[in-house]
Amino acid sequence: MYDGLDAVAQASAVRHGKVSPVELVRHSLDLIEAHDATLGAFITVTADAALDQARAAERRIASEDPDGLPPLFGVPTAIKDLTPTAGVRTTFGSKAYDTHVPDVDAHSVTLLRAAGTISLGKTNTPEFGLSAYTDNDVRGQARSPWDITRSAGGSSGGAAAAVAAGLVPFAHGSDGGGSLRIPASSCGIFGLKPSRGRVSPGPDANVAGLAVEGPLSRTVRDAAAMLDALSVPMPGDAYWAPPLPDGESFLAHTSREPGRLRIARYADLGDSGFAVDPVCRAAYEEATELLTSLGHDVEEVANPFVAELGELFFTIWGVQALRYEVPPEHEELLRPVTRFWRERGRQTSAEDFYRALAGQQRLSRRVVEATEPYDAVLTPTMGMQPQPLAYFEGEPGEELMGQIGRQSLFSPFTSAYNLTGQPAASLPLHWTEDELPIGISLTGRPAGEAQLLSLCAQLEAASPWAHRRPAL
Repeated sequence: MYDGLDAVAQASAVRHGKVSPVELVRHSLDLIEAHDATLGAFITVTADAALDQARAAERRIASEDPDGLPPLFGVPTAIKDLTPTAGVRTTFGSKAYDTHVPDVDAHSVTLLRAAGTISLGKTNTPEFGLSAYTDNDVRGQARSPWDITRSAGGSSGGAAAAVAAGLVPFAHGSDGGGSLRIPASSCGIFGLKPSRGRVSPGPDANVAGLAVEGPLSRTVRDAAAMLDALSVPMPGDAYWAPPLPDGESFLAHTSREPGRLRIARYADLGDSGFAVDPVCRAAYEEATELLTSLGHDVEEVANPFVAELGELFFTIWGVQALRYEVPPEHEELLRPVTRFWRERGRQTSAEDFYRALAGQQRLSRRVVEATEPYDAVLTPTMGMQPQPLAYFEGEPGEELMGQIGRQSLFSPFTSAYNLTGQPAASLPLHWTEDELPIGISLTGRPAGEAQLLSLCAQLEAASPWAHRRPAL
């Protein structure tokens, strides 16, 4: 009964007395118990706390007008383990934080609770969210429900695996270089990276503005509903995106026709030496045909990003790896790739970091100006199809830079739009002959989530993706 309902439908069923929050939470917990040992979606499951919240929700239903309840009241979800949750073990995917329990919620956790959702725990993530795949020394690997020999991607891999497998209808994640879109593509679901400043990182800081929290879901409207809940600023935010006009919502835009749009497309990676997997290119071509059939004008453009993209991103990424405080005596608990990024950050001078931040802004300005005539930009989400778990470990004796290079081959498109701060989504419009999902990416105008969600919902209606489920 519950598996076919997305989060918006579950909330409606709760308000109309067709299902109780306790039933929804118990159902999700049963699925987690049955399947998560294989999937590796969760680091921590908070079953008792979730059931307590569900019982409190039932008491509230009995005493309040259902129409006055929060929009996602009684719906199960989960929080990525990079995001602090008061009173709940939050490891950041690291043995150095294995017993860490925050005192304060992240603003996003507070907002999701206020929207009525019930968190079932913390989802799996690579150490400090630094990798395009999900594996760590706390929980191990997160696997794609479509093929458990393959990675769920990262860094929101646990959240994506949980949603794709139906353990929860939607889940919270974050994206600093593709960390919502990469696992969405690997797990065959919808992932939305909101605009820079749309979702507050508070009370934490977001120095370079690369990362933003957002939704993973099976339906576009669920992502929009979560974005409505999350897009409430916190005083003192360094970045902010203009709000929708009064009375409007992102959810409402998913039921509106986007109109005839002008869409740019590119899959060229220039002089990088990277080659796009034929199945990823096939998905990209199919998406072009679908967009054209829906009346949109799709035009080939040159890749607007230049050769400096990689160096800019890597410089900022290394410095950001130092945001997590680790006592010197615990550095040995960190994985080699984590130590690599942190050492790179330490060796970056203040002058080089400033130049990277300034270069990021100049590049972003050039890209936004170059694509200003277009309503959206179409690219492959990934350069490669979902990869076997061992791919990211590299060959025996391979140096760390070789392993990091493998991640760049896997995901050569996503980090560009973290630099510009534009909203970007991955849509599961293609499956291979072996039933592996392949995502395509659509990037919207700056702060243009409303139009982007409208376009994504139109594509969803023209494609059967929301009805495809992996066989567990």
